Amino acid sequence: MKQLYKIVSYPFSALFFILFGLNLLFFHPIQWICLNIFGYQAHKKSVDYFNWVIIRLLHIVGTTYSVKILESIPRNIPIIIASNHQSMWDISPLIWFLRKCHPKFISKIELGKGIPSVSFNLKYGGSVLIDRKNPQQATEQIAKIAKYISRHNRSVVIFPEGTRSRNGVPKTFHRKGLTILFKNAPEAYVLPVTVNNSWKLQQNGLFPIPLGVRLHFLVHPAIKVSEYTSEALIDKVEKQIKDAVIN
Repeated sequence: MKQLYKIVSYPFSALFFILFGLNLLFFHPIQWICLNIFGYQAHKKSVDYFNWVIIRLLHIVGTTYSVKILESIPRNIPIIIASNHQSMWDISPLIWFLRKCHPKFISKIELGKGIPSVSFNLKYGGSVLIDRKNPQQATEQIAKIAKYISRHNRSVVIFPEGTRSRNGVPKTFHRKGLTILFKNAPEAYVLPVTVNNSWKLQQNGLFPIPLGVRLHFLVHPAIKVSEYTSEALIDKVEKQIKDAVIN
């Protein structure tokens, strides 16, 4: 039965990736036009709807979503969104469901070229690209985005595990990135987010995508950075996120 289920997923996955690729190509020029002619707000809207389409396309393989926000998210302040990371499919729901926070990303430099729509947004939409082989460059870029969210009251998403969990079990949090963000945006709030089941979408690699996976996103109450030492705050955030992971 399991093998049959996997076989059935192939045509649905193929259809999804065809439409996913078309979505990448379609929104690339739209992003360029929005940014260069109409400015930031128009570009942000184009990115929001690009990711909304990805979320809806995943319905082709039966993916559904549960998003629970435990408390109202503070407005008009910088937000550091700290989340566990289970697959590439974490990204679009975070962008869409937290779109009012204007989320930006700390991403590896390799993603800044060659991917229509995605690379353009990472390069020109307010995110930063870090070279993990160059600690000084990475530190400078993380400090840069902390100052950016402070200046504009926007948010940055950081995955403190550093890489995705392939089986849903959280990895130990790396502390340096969060520490740099706290130092350079002391007025910010941390918004812990727990992702569940996203790893199942990539349990076969990229293809095929298993059918009928339900993704769960739990948004914990925001925590004021200035009320904790960096170490105590990271301990608290890591515990909150991991305690809500369903293995």
